[in-house]
Amino acid sequence: MPGLENLAVGLGMDCHRFESGRPLVLGGVEVPHDVGLKAHSDGDVLLHAVIDAVLSAADLPDLGSLYPDDDPAHAGRSSLEMAREVARKLKVGGTRILSLDSVLICQKPKIAPHREAIRASIAEAFGLRPGQVNVKGKTYEGMGPLGRKEGIEARAVALVLRGG
Repeated sequence: MPGLENLAVGLGMDCHRFESGRPLVLGGVEVPHDVGLKAHSDGDVLLHAVIDAVLSAADLPDLGSLYPDDDPAHAGRSSLEMAREVARKLKVGGTRILSLDSVLICQKPKIAPHREAIRASIAEAFGLRPGQVNVKGKTYEGMGPLGRKEGIEARAVALVLRGG
């Protein structure tokens, strides 16, 4: 089929441990929880994974290269702001995001009550329709560090059409 050579898939993942005294931000949405995530930026583990997936599919440097965690300019920075910047880079480069799929792995909080708000937030940041963004939550059934509620892991896949 013509044009398939311009389709590309990217994979992203991130994980952060919980830390008291911080808000929990997932996909640009502040989710009520007793702890947030430890990070240099706002700690949005989901957007970090999604951004890395998009950058990978677009054959661009990863999140850590674009926004190093040892740069004071990025301390506390909004991951939504980073996502919007990445979306602009893709547009300039002629790359169009077709679909984003992601999973948050954690025992708590439950993701389902926040799923639609998170989908809408990610869609807005990347200039997509919410139907192009999927978010789901899974647990490790009490096993390992995530099962012991020590943090959250996110995984994401992006399908893009690169500009010829």
